[in-house]
Amino acid sequence: MNEATDIKTHHQTLKAKNIVYYVLGVLEVLLAFRLIFKLLGANPQSPFVSFIYSVSQAFLAPFNGIFRSAVTKGIEAQSILEPTTIIAMIVYAVIAWGIVKLIEISRPHQTTGIR
Repeated sequence: MNEATDIKTHHQTLKAKNIVYYVLGVLEVLLAFRLIFKLLGANPQSPFVSFIYSVSQAFLAPFNGIFRSAVTKGIEAQSILEPTTIIAMIVYAVIAWGIVKLIEISRPHQTTGIR
């Protein structure tokens, strides 16, 4: 391959990896919000909290039933620790890492010093 093709392939690989990491970042932030809101006993009637719970629920569905949620009732709020959310965050990070590695190994090895 010539240098122009190497540069184009490098940029395509970098773009694909960045897209995967961006999607992972959005998903991790969504799940982190859910985890924090549940831990702090956020009001599920709040529109923003309700939105976070409803959107994130779809990503937690494959992991439902792994653990039971730990519930602590306080005077004003109910704190819930959802280990399922933590497991989902770890699993999605590992999946994203695996996809990035597949992208790297599926592209031809660059022989030039591209930065």
